[in-house]
Amino acid sequence: QVQLVESGGGLVQAGDSLRLSCTASGRTTSTFSTYAMAWFRQPPGKEREFVSAINWSGDKPTYADSVKGRFTISRDNGMNTVYLQMNGLKPEDTAVYYCAGTGVFLYGDMVMDSREYNYWGQGTQVTVSS
Repeated sequence: QVQLVESGGGLVQAGDSLRLSCTASGRTTSTFSTYAMAWFRQPPGKEREFVSAINWSGDKPTYADSVKGRFTISRDNGMNTVYLQMNGLKPEDTAVYYCAGTGVFLYGDMVMDSREYNYWGQGTQVTVSS
């Protein structure tokens, strides 16, 4: 079993930046480097939505259109950690952000489907004030 723990959320003003981290622990973290990892978010009163995903080697990031050009996903397999650098934050970015992972190889639109991920963190709140 793999546990994912997010950190880095907070209350910021529009235009500010935050960096979220998600660290994996547990008996299978030796295979973290093979996992596809992703960030999803759930705005207040709305459904969970895809934000960004990254493949095992980190060279194929995917972004939702709403965050493209502002957010950057990266990973450090030696640290079992995936990051989400969020720049130019907007009030509409306010949400609980969840880290997700899977040992299954994902491709195409599969990386954006929350049902494809079997490991989830508890979420971290990001609030952007106008």
